[in-house]
Amino acid sequence: QVRLVESGGGLVQAGGSLRLSCAASGRTFSRYNMGWFRQAPGKERHVVAAINLSSGVTYYVDSVKGRFTISRDNAKNTLYLQMNSLKPEDTAVYYCAATIVTTDLRREDLYKYWGQGTQVTVSS
Repeated sequence: QVRLVESGGGLVQAGGSLRLSCAASGRTFSRYNMGWFRQAPGKERHVVAAINLSSGVTYYVDSVKGRFTISRDNAKNTLYLQMNSLKPEDTAVYYCAATIVTTDLRREDLYKYWGQGTQVTVSS
């Protein structure tokens, strides 16, 4: 069982930066592959970035490549999403999620544990 709590969201101007954190409870955080998802108003939730535990390989949706960085600190049981050069279209609720599946970290349905979400609003 893993409990996830996101923080770090807020209001920022376009071009600014935010760092989201996802604190995980439990001693097995290091066993899970992790992802960040977002859901904008009126749109479906989709993956933003994901990181494979064993290989360290990361995945980013095209719209955030070069601007966002996903990382994890297993010693602190924490997942991060550094977001730079933010744009108004990045406005959404951001969720972290955990899965033991390794086949396709882009698939939302493969994630078993979810946080409650944190709001990110980027003003123009």
